[in-house]
Amino acid sequence: MLYAAVIPIPYDKMVASALFSQHAVRDDSLQGGRDCTAFPACSAPLLPGGFPYAKMAAPGGSSARALVQYVVLRGDLQREPLSWPLGALVAQACHAALAVVHAHYGQADTGAYLAEGGSMRTVVLEALDEGALTTLAETLKQHNIDHKVWIEQPENIATCIALRPYPKEEVHQHLKKFKLLK
Repeated sequence: MLYAAVIPIPYDKMVASALFSQHAVRDDSLQGGRDCTAFPACSAPLLPGGFPYAKMAAPGGSSARALVQYVVLRGDLQREPLSWPLGALVAQACHAALAVVHAHYGQADTGAYLAEGGSMRTVVLEALDEGALTTLAETLKQHNIDHKVWIEQPENIATCIALRPYPKEEVHQHLKKFKLLK
């Protein structure tokens, strides 16, 4: 069996085709298809170049749309009586952010955001409590804004909401009442 040499590419030098090389590996593993139907959340059809976002502008290009991923975490989780450790709070945000990106992998904005590599913009905001998080989730649903409410198990409580990457001007109005998480 022959193995191809793999030369690592520094992360800051990656372009969309390098960032999405796993897509081509998945494509090779599928029988008779050029898409990710075996991976439900990865529904982006492959472009002729073999990578879903290969035709998009490289990071730092002249795109006027500032893509951002908003994450809204419950602030009361870090205060008495709950007093969750910082690591647990960070994990909630990570889980929600990864879950929403996975679920909306086929969206052009998600691909463009991921292709930004080290230039991705993420804003972490604070909801006062579960009620504020629930109200935000209802607002986002009413306005057809893709998001994920992370429900921590086994506690079965909503801890965080992450939006898929969006142009800031499309979603900021729904989030402006929340302050940066401290």
